[in-house]
Amino acid sequence: MKEKKPAKSKRDEQAQLLDLLRTILPRVAPDPAFAEKIYSAFEAELRAKNRANSFEKFCERIVLPDLEAKTLEEVKQQLISGFGDADLEIEPNEDGKGLRVDVSLPDGTQFHSRIPVRPLAPEGENEPEVTLKFVPLPVSLPGDPELIWALAKQENLTSDEAAIALTKIEDDFWASKTGQKLLRDRVERSFPEFIARVPAGLLGESGLKRHYKLPEPVKVLRGGAKKS
Repeated sequence: MKEKKPAKSKRDEQAQLLDLLRTILPRVAPDPAFAEKIYSAFEAELRAKNRANSFEKFCERIVLPDLEAKTLEEVKQQLISGFGDADLEIEPNEDGKGLRVDVSLPDGTQFHSRIPVRPLAPEGENEPEVTLKFVPLPVSLPGDPELIWALAKQENLTSDEAAIALTKIEDDFWASKTGQKLLRDRVERSFPEFIARVPAGLLGESGLKRHYKLPEPVKVLRGGAKKS
């Protein structure tokens, strides 16, 4: 049985690298503004590389037994579920052996890949890979702790790590072209608006998942009817 290298290890390595860079930069770049610009560019490059890797892995998991219209529509729906309001283009290759996929995210990021036609393996021929399960991650805001958003996180993430990742995603979302347009349209910059609009793919890159787009208040259970 194949085992995937835990994504947490890679995140830890990158976090250590960023911490090291944060320590070294002031020594070689005394100008704080210049040092911060270098750090931000490095962090953005790491994030872009992670997103590209996530996209490739996403495409690798897509089943493409043929290039029939029904199959292509199923592939398109999988891409839509993963990347939200991104611009999608899928086109069969002329040789009929694969599908070209182009994705343009609202922040201007573009991904390109090719999904080869691969027949479904007979049942039991290949052992399945071990994939990380999602576990509940209920979150609330300090001002209203009884209002819960039912999210989920990969089981190898702690709740603190998931909360840090979620905060980072929210900052990136509002800084993106989509987020800036929403603010110009007078959409309130708030967690409810963010969690309702953020593409599922952005959450998935950090091992998070949205169960419900809209918040639901905690249901307070009352005592059952007394038995006579």
